[in-house]
Amino acid sequence: MANIQIVIVDDHEIVRDGIKVLLEDEPGMDIIAEAETGKEAVRMCEKIQADLIIMDITMPEMDGIEATRIIKEKYSDIKILALTMLSEDQHIRKMIKAGASGYILKSSGKQELIKAIKTIIDGKHYFSNDATQAILQELVSPEVKRVKEDDEVHITERELEVLQLIVNEFTNQEIADKLFVSVRTVDAHRRNLLQKTGAKNTAGLVKYALQNNLFSHNS
Repeated sequence: MANIQIVIVDDHEIVRDGIKVLLEDEPGMDIIAEAETGKEAVRMCEKIQADLIIMDITMPEMDGIEATRIIKEKYSDIKILALTMLSEDQHIRKMIKAGASGYILKSSGKQELIKAIKTIIDGKHYFSNDATQAILQELVSPEVKRVKEDDEVHITERELEVLQLIVNEFTNQEIADKLFVSVRTVDAHRRNLLQKTGAKNTAGLVKYALQNNLFSHNS
């Protein structure tokens, strides 16, 4: 069986060098290239035959999430393993959605890195314990149920208007008066917003709007 052809993408040279040291003597694995940015990684994929990319997330020019999305669209056979300091659930979900097959932290040891690479090459997914715990914590959160990514939640322009007024503490009657609609219509919009965002109540709607920076450009 041919050796696994690996590319390392990280904007810190010391990190790239560290990964190379960990893997250079590992049987069946070859480091064939490295890149400092997501944009460089995308260009590199046009010239080399990589099996797996070890991808950082926070990088200049183009982050690892966008780079992963583009690479998976163009070269679906290339596997992506996120190796990052970021353990927050939103980064994990975005990398998974972009097409990553694995997610481990830079605090992981050599054996976990090797295990992750082999698992992904075998066509499976691999997530470090910290990444798994972050996802589970979100799922069991009592405040707001797990919601979809921004571009998957289809909120209409009118619902967005209603949500902004809710965030600004307008009552249903005040919202109805301001938008020249009935209170019943406002109630319907509120119900739709609760269903679409997964929020349980008004506080949940406010939290959703703040977490997703829905109105930062209007403030």
